Amino acid sequence: MMGLPRFSRPKGVDGQLSPNLYVANCGPAVGLSFDTIASVFSKFGEVKGVYPADDSGARIIVSYFEESSAQAALKELHGHPCPILGGRLLHIRYSVVQPPCQVSDSAPVSLVDSELNIPGIHLFHDFVSAKEEEELLAAVDKRSWNSLSKRRVQHYGYEFCYETRNVNTKQYLGELPSFVSAIVERISSFPNLDCTADLVLDQLTVNEYPLGVGLSPHIDTHSAFEGFIFSLSLAGPCIMEFRRYTEGAWLPKSASSSDMSVECPDNGSSFLRKAIYLPPRSMLLLSGEARYAWHHYIPHHKIDMVKDSVIRRSPRRVSFTFRKESEWVLANVTFLSIATPPDKMMLLSSWLKKHT
Repeated sequence: MMGLPRFSRPKGVDGQLSPNLYVANCGPAVGLSFDTIASVFSKFGEVKGVYPADDSGARIIVSYFEESSAQAALKELHGHPCPILGGRLLHIRYSVVQPPCQVSDSAPVSLVDSELNIPGIHLFHDFVSAKEEEELLAAVDKRSWNSLSKRRVQHYGYEFCYETRNVNTKQYLGELPSFVSAIVERISSFPNLDCTADLVLDQLTVNEYPLGVGLSPHIDTHSAFEGFIFSLSLAGPCIMEFRRYTEGAWLPKSASSSDMSVECPDNGSSFLRKAIYLPPRSMLLLSGEARYAWHHYIPHHKIDMVKDSVIRRSPRRVSFTFRKESEWVLANVTFLSIATPPDKMMLLSSWLKKHT
């Protein structure tokens, strides 16, 4: 959706005239393609473009070259069922183009990890079979879920504390459940990743995301986990976006054409944005630069634009995130419980110099 015009809220049927129309109850989410919509509205004049009005998939913008075309379409179609569009009752208002915005709606979406050009990211398609996916989902659904504000979680091995963004090392929950044993074994045999052979994963977080719910930008706490993070996507697809702030370490020497440079209006800082499509049953590995230097997050969308295709998210997406508890945290759990913040930072800095 990068480069698409942006439109303000509708001004009302009797408000400011405009060549742009906001049309509700119309769009990919209700089975109407942009081409079909354009063919209907083109009867009133030349259509410049049809765009999603938001992430719902059921509200669109029809943009004409001439204001009179929009006026004729609104008069004819507003509040009336349209036979060509499945008899849907359309709700239409004028809309106006906003001034260019520094932050675009989303970054270009890659389908394979090589397109991202971010060292340390590896995406493996069909990491589990459809049958294994079904069995994994059935296994977690037999367990108890913990409810957060917008999603549900389960923790195994060690509990992750969202308030401190760290693990509770004093509360060992036991070994990872047997239903993920085959997954953990498969991870240890990743191709071209010899360093994973001796990696003993001991922490698992299962997240359940309802439709439209994503994840805020973050970097998994450096001190809490080792350098490999594995995330298995089940039940539904999503987009994962990556942000690289230019003030941080690992700054690339140059930006490729697939990068999107964005100014952050909140604090004036700038960052690069890239995104990748995570299909169901795929495994994503974050390591090295991708693990430590790029914020990753899932936009709060109900639909995603992937290579000019509209992908509607499933009512439910479940992720299995495997990590290795940091040896630094385990070795210093007693000290951390009594140390002052400056002492903690001094110890962590010393440990990182030895192990990175």
